[in-house]
Amino acid sequence: MRRTQQERRDQAEAALLTAAAELVVEQGVRSLTLARVGERAGYSRGIVTHHFGGKQALVERLARATQAGFVPGLEDRPPGLDRLLRLIDGYLGELGRTGVFNQAFLLLWAESATQPELAPIFRERDAAFRADLREDVEAGIADGSIEASVAPGEVATAVVGQLRGIALQRLLDPGSVDTEALRRSVTGQWRRALTP
Repeated sequence: MRRTQQERRDQAEAALLTAAAELVVEQGVRSLTLARVGERAGYSRGIVTHHFGGKQALVERLARATQAGFVPGLEDRPPGLDRLLRLIDGYLGELGRTGVFNQAFLLLWAESATQPELAPIFRERDAAFRADLREDVEAGIADGSIEASVAPGEVATAVVGQLRGIALQRLLDPGSVDTEALRRSVTGQWRRALTP
């Protein structure tokens, strides 16, 4: 059965993003070039340029692709305490299965602190993450499942900081971070801290 042009394009983009993620994990973002991505994926540099235009656009697309759907199963849940706690639990659970896309995201996120071309991308990604968490806290306050005196923005910042910090520790020294134990303790801590 012949594939459509869109299917071929989607397959090529997926292969290029996977190759880019692998190269970031192996060699860091500074060594990422369009030629290396094309070669790793089995395509020419021209196809990489055709899909992304340049390195900056490739990195932006990789950042979005690696963060999208990190915690599956949340899309159908209404905002509130339950979704917030499921996100925390799911995020920590996914860290136990850290694949190349998750590793690439974390490495890019860490490098964004010192790479001016990455900083805007990851500021925007973290702002969107905090906005989702803030929405959960605000919904929980509104329905009475979260203590009315908590500050949604502060909780969102603290949760992102904690999850990203645990993720980086896991990336640096996987054996020292028991994600299954942390799923129970961290989720429990947030439940106790937020409920009336």
